[in-house]
Amino acid sequence: MADDGFLNKQVKIDDTTLRDGEQTAGVVFSNREKIKIAQLLDEVGVDQIEVGVPAMGGDEKEAIKKIVNLGLRASILAWNRTVIDDIKHSLDCGVPAVALSISASDIHMEYKLRKDRNWVLESVKKSVDFAKSNGLYVSVNAEDASRADFDFLVKFAKVAKENGADRLRYCDTLGVMEPFRIYDAIKRLKEAVDIEIEMHTHNDFGMATANALAGVKAGANWINTTINGLGERAGNAALEEVIMALKCICGVDLDFKTKRFREISEYVAKASARTIPVWKSVVGTNMFAHESGIHADGVLKHPKTYEAFAPEEVGLYRQIVIGKHSGTHAIVSKFHEYGIELDKEEAKDILAKVRKTAVEVKRALFDKELVFIYKDYKKGKKK
Repeated sequence: MADDGFLNKQVKIDDTTLRDGEQTAGVVFSNREKIKIAQLLDEVGVDQIEVGVPAMGGDEKEAIKKIVNLGLRASILAWNRTVIDDIKHSLDCGVPAVALSISASDIHMEYKLRKDRNWVLESVKKSVDFAKSNGLYVSVNAEDASRADFDFLVKFAKVAKENGADRLRYCDTLGVMEPFRIYDAIKRLKEAVDIEIEMHTHNDFGMATANALAGVKAGANWINTTINGLGERAGNAALEEVIMALKCICGVDLDFKTKRFREISEYVAKASARTIPVWKSVVGTNMFAHESGIHADGVLKHPKTYEAFAPEEVGLYRQIVIGKHSGTHAIVSKFHEYGIELDKEEAKDILAKVRKTAVEVKRALFDKELVFIYKDYKKGKKK
């Protein structure tokens, strides 16, 4: 299944759960939760953790200092505007890396910044110069890059590189790109400017992960992610989706501890007061729940018939759900779990009762309900 466009790519992950993830409307992490999330991200294998915004001061700054002092393997990066005072706050926290963010699109410049292109380029130059003179690793974030004039974006990237920036973050801030367009944009940008590129993609149209992967295929080598796809509006590219798609579809194994994905997803879900939808890709419990007769029959014979990867790879387990759409094979298998061996006639009769009950209660059936159906069936047979 490997895609030659991805082979030999040195892909790195910069996770922004603690910054963009916490910017999800209504989400606030306590300092204890921020520290725990940082530790979990480090343990599963991320290369860099974007920990927050030091210029906010107060608890934010205190939490960042504590995370820096944990001595994690991952690099610690703090988010800043292209403002010298912001960078000073980051230096005060002791972070080794900073993101310097400023708008690259004309609509942002006109209506948000109320500045022109020359001012933006000068702001990039001054902030990068200051950050590099203080020994920091620098990512320059081109906010709203996907709606920027391409020739200006090239100038933006060149100014960043010429003044010492280590990489450029290409931000699809409104999530308006699609994989084919983003592939072309990143390919052209890499050909124009020899600088490392990071993909920061939003999910407004459900394409954050696909767009991030398309960017990597075109030459980017960093992806900005969040656990569970948290983030502004519809969220960002989800860490668990990106890692498993790279591994299972693109043939790029980043050696993450994926067996802990459900664990970290549950922790972040609780900390953010957001439940994990059962249908959530990769870590949702329905990923490996099978009810349809054809699907359950297939997966019982061989898991790969209806599972792209084993549930254990992401900390989940397989479920054979018994309900309206079940078949006899699933019924026989389920009752085998109870130590009850059904013959074909029994399985067929019980399945009819299961389907009738499932329609009445409008859901799949619990184990106790299945046992009651079996007992009632056996009583009826004795009469």
